[in-house]
Amino acid sequence: MNLPFELHVALRYLLAKRKQAFISVISFISTLGVTVGVMALVIALALMTGLQGEIRDRIVGANPHIYVWKLSGIKDYRTEAARLQRFPHVTGAAPAILGKALLSAARSEDFVNLTGIDPALESRVTDLKASMQQGSIEALDDAIGEGTGGGILLGKDLAAKLGVGLGDTVTVLTLNGTLSPMGLMPISRPLRLAGIFSLGLYELDSTTGFVSLATAKRMFAKSEVDLIQLRVDDVYAAPRIAQTISTELGDQYFTDDWSAMNRSLFSALWLEKMAISLTIGLIVMVAALNIVASLILLVMEKHRDIAILKTMGANARSVTAIFMMQGLIIGVIGTTVGAAAGYGLSWVLDRYKLIRVPVDVYQVSHVPFHVDPINFLMVIVAAVAVCFVATIYPSRQAARLDPAQALRYE
Repeated sequence: MNLPFELHVALRYLLAKRKQAFISVISFISTLGVTVGVMALVIALALMTGLQGEIRDRIVGANPHIYVWKLSGIKDYRTEAARLQRFPHVTGAAPAILGKALLSAARSEDFVNLTGIDPALESRVTDLKASMQQGSIEALDDAIGEGTGGGILLGKDLAAKLGVGLGDTVTVLTLNGTLSPMGLMPISRPLRLAGIFSLGLYELDSTTGFVSLATAKRMFAKSEVDLIQLRVDDVYAAPRIAQTISTELGDQYFTDDWSAMNRSLFSALWLEKMAISLTIGLIVMVAALNIVASLILLVMEKHRDIAILKTMGANARSVTAIFMMQGLIIGVIGTTVGAAAGYGLSWVLDRYKLIRVPVDVYQVSHVPFHVDPINFLMVIVAAVAVCFVATIYPSRQAARLDPAQALRYE
C-alpha cells in the first residue's frame, strides 16, 4: 500500500521505536484526552437534549397547544370550537372551565387545579384519555343521582396523597357558596372518584383534577365555559397559528400557546445545556494543549531527522504537513473513539434507565438520553477542528528549522 510521503513519516513518528517510546506515550495520552473530552461532551448534550425532549413531549401531550379566550364570553362552545377547528393545522378543539378547590378525604386534604371538560371532546386536544390508569373519562357523569354531585378524575400522585381509590368519595370545597349572616359560606360537594390518570408530569399528576362541564359550572357558579383548547399538527408552529387566529378573528379573541406558558422552563434548560457544553468543552481544549505539547517535544526530538529531510529535498510545506498529519491522526482517532463511546454509553443509559432522579424535582423518574444527529456531528467537527488548530504552531516551527544549525553539533 503506497502511502503519501508525509503520511508515512507521520505514522513512523507516532509509532516510535524504543528510543522514542516517551513520544509514543505522550501521543497516547493526547489521544486519550481527546477521547474522554468528546465522549463527555456527547453524553452531556445527549442528557440535556433528552431531558428537554422528554419534558416537552409530556407537556404538549398533557396540555392543549393553544388556548383561546373571548372577551364577550363563549356562549355556545360547540359553535366556537367548530369555527376554530376550520383554521389550517388545527386538528382538535374542546372547551374548558378553570378553577381551584380544596379536596379532602379520609387521610388528607390538598389544593387542586380543577378543569371542567367535555368528555366527548377532550381526547381531541390532550392525551388524558390515553393516560387513564383506572376508570374512564366517560364515567365523569355516571355518579350523578347516586348521592354525589358527579365524578372527578385525579392524578395518581394526588390520589395516593389523599389515600383514595376508584369509587371512593372526596369532598370538594370551592370559594363559591351562599350568602349568610356570617358572610359568604363555601359549600362542600361530594364527588365520586371516577378515574385515576398519569400524564407523566409530577406537577400535573399531583395537583390536577378533572370534572365534567356541568359539574364545573355548578361548583364555580358559571353559566358558560372559560376558553377553547386547541391542538395543532405541528407544536413548533403553535405560536404562529395562535397569532393567526387572533389576527383573523379580531380584538374579541386573544390567545396563548404552550411555548409561551413554559418559556421560563425551557429557557432555563437551554441555558443549562449551554453551560454544561462549554464547561465540558474545556476538556477538549486541554486535550488540544496536550497535542501542542507532544508535537513540540517531537520537533525537539526529531530536529536532526527534520534537517536531514530538508537536505534531501523536502520543502517547508512537506515538513509542515508531516506534523499536521500527526496531530490530525491523534485528533481523528480520539474523536472517533470518543464519539462512538459517548453514543454507546448514552444508548445504554437511556435503554436501561440507569440514572434515577427525584420525580418531584425533575418531573421525570429517570434521566433520558437522546443523541441529536446535528449536535453529534457538530461535536465531531469541532473536536477535529480544535485538534487541527493545535498542530499549526508546532508544524510551522518544524518547517522553519535551519538544517545547518540543527546538524552543526551532530
